[in-house]
Amino acid sequence: MSVDLNHTIVHSRDNRESAEFFTGLLGLEITAEWGPFIAVELNNGVTLDFATVPADSITPQHYAFLVSEEEFDAAYEQISRRGIEHYADPHRKHPGAINHNDGGRGVYFMDPSGHAMELITVPYGGWPS
Repeated sequence: MSVDLNHTIVHSRDNRESAEFFTGLLGLEITAEWGPFIAVELNNGVTLDFATVPADSITPQHYAFLVSEEEFDAAYEQISRRGIEHYADPHRKHPGAINHNDGGRGVYFMDPSGHAMELITVPYGGWPS
């Protein structure tokens, strides 16, 4: 049996603000809008469907994205230029820094709705041999 993740709903205080924050950092585009959703399709066909919900019903989630070195550079430039607080670690003990795990780079930051976002250039554990 083949199982693929097709989409996930990202609860947001403001779906447009969150979708535009995400697309602006990663050079992506909003790919669809229907009902309460603003969708952003990722390279592997999975969509993040941003939905506006009451702020007190948002449970912060963690979203990690595997990006190329070039995409990381461009996103990190946006993070720095916009003054977005960022960290080398998920516990936020190393502010203003990136990490160099498994031969790649990584960074953590929060989106406008309080979700923890992570960009990495190498999967955890490294690339398969």
